[in-house]
Formats: sequence, C-alpha cells, structure tokens
Amino acid sequence: MPAEPPVEYRQLKYAAPSGSTEILLVRHGESAPARPDQPFPSKDGHGDPPLAPEGHWQAEQLGARLAEQSVHEPISAIYVSSLQRTHQTAAPLAARLDLEPVIELDLREVHLGEWDNGLYRKHASEGHPVILQAYEEEEWGVIPGAETEAQLRARVMPVIRRIADDHTDERVVVVVHGGVIGAILSEVTRSRPWAFMGADNGSISHLVAHEGRWILRRFNDTGHLAGELSTETDPPAEMA
Repeated sequence: MPAEPPVEYRQLKYAAPSGSTEILLVRHGESAPARPDQPFPSKDGHGDPPLAPEGHWQAEQLGARLAEQSVHEPISAIYVSSLQRTHQTAAPLAARLDLEPVIELDLREVHLGEWDNGLYRKHASEGHPVILQAYEEEEWGVIPGAETEAQLRARVMPVIRRIADDHTDERVVVVVHGGVIGAILSEVTRSRPWAFMGADNGSISHLVAHEGRWILRRFNDTGHLAGELSTETDPPAEMA
C-alpha cells in the first residue's frame, strides 16, 4: 500500500471575521502650498486649501487602484470630511464606483488655532520652538488656540465607531487627514499619541472592526504611488 501523506498544517491567511467592518483610511492628496501673501481659504474656522497638481495625480492613482480591487473586494461607501481636499481626493474613486461620498463634519482635520491659515507649515519648516514642543509632548494643544489631542479624539472616534457599526460585513473608504488618521490608529492600537503621525498623502491604512475590537492590517500603503516599500510619493515629472 502507498504510504499515507504526512499531516501538514499550513500557516493560515488572515480573513476578516463574519460581522466585521473593513475601513480603508485614506489620507487626502497633497494640498496647495502655503504662501505668506495668500492665506488659505477658510471653512468653519479651518484652513481649506485645494489639492495641488501632485495631489490630483495621487487621487487618480488611488481611485484606479481601489476601483480595480473593488471588483473582487467591493466598496460599499465613501466618507469624506467637510474640507475640500478630501472631496477632491475621493472624486476619482467615487466616479469609478458611482458612489456619492458622505460628508462627516467631525472628521475634519485637527484645528490648529492661530496657525490654521497656513502658518503651521511655515513654523514646521522653520523648526519653531512650539512645533518642537508639540512633537516632544505629542500634543496639538500647545499651539496657540489649537484643539487638544483629547478634543480631537473625542469628536473623531464616535464617528469612526458609528461607521463601523453601520457597515457590518462591508468595506468602506474614509478619506480624511493626517492628524485624524494618527488619532484613530493611536486610539485603536493603544499606542503613543503620535505613533502614527507619518501617513503620506494618498496613502491607505486598513482597519478591521469586530465586536468592539480593532485590528490594524496595514499603515501608510503607497504601493499605487511609487512602490510597496518606497517613501517617494511624488508623481513622475510628466504627470505633475
């Protein structure tokens, strides 16, 4: 008689459990640069710049990738904040999937107080002492008039939990901001406040929510922009 084949136990591939929700957190594409003589337009007290040409390119690459994947892994809904850079980032994907993005006001970026008109970028590039203090303490609230990390989480987390509850056994895309992504991922993984503050423009982070528990499947995926392990996310010169 032929010998019985040996018993083998292969490593299991992860599968989201029944009753879970998959959330693809997308950081908006690169927005227009800040200029000292041209403060950002304002919406509800927040700086509201449009996408830069590079950001529109990132949005197109994102839309193409997720639309292609949606053939096998359907996307049920797209959420955006009230700020135009998230709307413009979501637009190519929404058009491909024929979905109308849902606006969630409380997913807007952290309010930067007196620095929310573009001044934050200037001070960050120049290494302003308050910026250095904010990074040392991992706290937005040291910026004059800014929202605190606790206040940011208090308005963002109920929305994300509600989205998870509303989309059981579905996959959704949530196009938001770097500070918002950092707050959500730090909260659900119980990490340092700014442990996930490095999300690139146009990147994808992947969460699975199930019965009040969260699994982080990926962070800062930019494979559609430059390569799976690359940190370079600028468009080719001919695409800019």
